[in-house]
Amino acid sequence: MKTLKTPRISNPLRSLATLAAAATLLCAGTAHAQVTVKDPWVRGTVPQQSATGMFASITSAQGGKLVAGSSPVAGVVEIHEMKMEGTTMRMRAVPALDLPAGKAVELKPGGYHVMLMDLKQPLKTGDTVAVSLVVEAAGGKRETVEVKAVVRAMPGMGAAKDGHGGHGHKH
Repeated sequence: MKTLKTPRISNPLRSLATLAAAATLLCAGTAHAQVTVKDPWVRGTVPQQSATGMFASITSAQGGKLVAGSSPVAGVVEIHEMKMEGTTMRMRAVPALDLPAGKAVELKPGGYHVMLMDLKQPLKTGDTVAVSLVVEAAGGKRETVEVKAVVRAMPGMGAAKDGHGGHGHKH
């Protein structure tokens, strides 16, 4: 005797529940990805150099501010600003860097950057450096973004020419 298989009829409510669960997971993933970091890199160092900078483009979808950082290769990580004061280029630590909603903020040589100080080892071109960035949203909620920055040299410039060469002073 031959048994006939009846086609399985899907339950529309079950399909809807599955779709809703998938949408919730997708939205949850997006909620945790409010900050994106593009093209992160760290300037390579020479022996005895105790500090360098990390540069990137940071975008916060909802807005906020970059408030802190850390890295296993540095004893101290600070947010810095370089700007002209009269005829002198000055660098100083800032407590936070505003990240306007949806707008990319450039961390670049000669401007805002993340300063890695008290380096534990020289950073060679081609290495990768882990950096954790802390962004605070308008409501005070903090998000930590893990970044893998490639170490590279700046063409045509020595490390000392932009203010990052071996300075061990505290701001």
